[in-house]
Amino acid sequence: MGKRRVRGPALAGLSKRQKRHLRDFGEQHPVRDAVSGREVTQICELPENSDQSSSESDAENESERVSDYHKLLALLKTVPGTEEEEDEDESEEGDESEAESNSEGPQEVGGTDEEDDESDVLGQEEVAAKDTIKQALGQEQADETHNSGDPKHGAIEEFTDVKHESEFSLETNFMEEESGDYSTAERESSSSREVSEDPYRAHMNKELEKKEIENISACSKTTSQLKVLIVVPFRESALRVVQIFISLLESGSKKQIDVSNKKRFKGEFGSDPDEKPPNLKRPEDYEAVFAGNIDDHFRIGVAVLQKSMRLYAPFYSSDIIIASPLGLRTVIGAEGEKKRDFDFLSSIEILIIDQADIYLMQNWEHILHLMNHLNLLPLSPHGVDFSRVRMLNLNNWSKYYRQTLLFSALQDPQINSIFNKHCFNYRGQVAVRNVPMTGSINHVVVQLPHVFRRLESDSLVSVIDARFQFFIDKVLPEYRDAVMSHTLIYVPSYFDYVRLRNYFKKEELNFTYACEYTKKSSISRARQFFFKGERQFLLFTERFHFYKRYTIRGIRNLIFYELPTYSHFYSEICNMMKATNNGEEATWTCTVLYSKYDVQKLAAVVGIERAAQMLQSDKSVHLFVTGENE
Repeated sequence: MGKRRVRGPALAGLSKRQKRHLRDFGEQHPVRDAVSGREVTQICELPENSDQSSSESDAENESERVSDYHKLLALLKTVPGTEEEEDEDESEEGDESEAESNSEGPQEVGGTDEEDDESDVLGQEEVAAKDTIKQALGQEQADETHNSGDPKHGAIEEFTDVKHESEFSLETNFMEEESGDYSTAERESSSSREVSEDPYRAHMNKELEKKEIENISACSKTTSQLKVLIVVPFRESALRVVQIFISLLESGSKKQIDVSNKKRFKGEFGSDPDEKPPNLKRPEDYEAVFAGNIDDHFRIGVAVLQKSMRLYAPFYSSDIIIASPLGLRTVIGAEGEKKRDFDFLSSIEILIIDQADIYLMQNWEHILHLMNHLNLLPLSPHGVDFSRVRMLNLNNWSKYYRQTLLFSALQDPQINSIFNKHCFNYRGQVAVRNVPMTGSINHVVVQLPHVFRRLESDSLVSVIDARFQFFIDKVLPEYRDAVMSHTLIYVPSYFDYVRLRNYFKKEELNFTYACEYTKKSSISRARQFFFKGERQFLLFTERFHFYKRYTIRGIRNLIFYELPTYSHFYSEICNMMKATNNGEEATWTCTVLYSKYDVQKLAAVVGIERAAQMLQSDKSVHLFVTGENE
């Protein structure tokens, strides 16, 4: 026998069933309220008439409660208890039962004596129910007696969650509150322990280790890990972007982050220090755009970790891709090509197109091709667990959640078309534009009359043919005379340039040309012929001026076949006349062709107020004179 534990006087007089009832329901037995000693059972006969006194009604209610109580005990086969006190209670109850049997003589087995007395009280109608209850309680006590000797037997036959049941034990909680030992701090600690043991909250509050983070990141919630695409025109721009990333990651800590393949990156994207700049003097905007490595065919993946950055990462393992339009076009490919891949663009959430105006001078078709292949459903899984992919990606709604940041130094219809046709974010669109109030014509320093001639067109598609026909019918005949020599024709579009070149060859006009594809030797020869007057016309493309910025000498007559894309090109071309000042300023002329579809370019040249007047006026010819005060 184990050592008996000293118990309080309130629990010493309780029987085994009363203790179990107190532990299960947190209250004493409904019939035996006195716990100090053994109460004597009173036998009363129920009257046959319907008139009952208050004491008789109380006895009836008491008998009904006893009946419900025994029915409940008949249904409960197992009694959960605390994990720590279960064995002690069984041993103590066994000791108490032995002590009671020695002091008071023979006791009931399974509660048969008490149930017989209660059956007399309740009457003959409940004898059958009591027999059933006696059998259930007798079997229960027999099981308890058998299981006390074999503790493993109960665990094998029926499982009881002792750990969680003990937290909601009415016996321990009720008794601790009554004794005053259950303080507020303990109550809060128990509640916090319950919250912490919640598996969902424990999962949400768990601090993951580095290996666990890598495993979770491998199971992406999008079709690929790539989230950000930054489009820049030159390698120098990509170098600056990576340097900004490194400075931002190192700003919060004193230690430098580990950048893999940094030496290779600087060798491929940096500029050669031994390369000397050209001796020609260039404008400030040219020096800013073409500083450093100006190669426009590149792409690089960047993977950002906690304390390191990996350059040249594979696209499907990268977080950020920095590339040029040409570099992406060679990877995306064209329809029908065998080797093409654009699945890595399916999960782009942030698209940044920087210096969009420069792409107009490169190849705008590459930008359109890129936008048509963004946020499409992937053709192959690439090891993605589609059960973890968000529904917006599976429903092909990624383009409605993509943030597109478009930066440009000028306003152009082609750039606006990207903003209007390929930006579908459901949060809306925001555009910030600088309105040109004065125009670049105010920067022309030479005394020159500017004649703006408006041509009419029904649509934007037909304006190309209308401009060509207007030029060969009304403008070119005025300059065919030998007196109108040294005429430079500024052509922004390469397609218009090819069309005019073919027409000049067909008409056998005395002309020369300079475009972005002309060899350097041919450019020097063309400039020399035009300066000496051996060639009457010089076809001059906008891209050639953008990449070369040569000063063309000998200009006396200037024709803008179309308004320039960059407004400051207008003043630069006009100011080239100052290079050959031979006292013939009065013979200088400048003719500009425009239509109602060139409203943005016209406003950038003459100002927004003058552009509105020129487009609304009934007159098709407008004259401006610059350099009068000089």
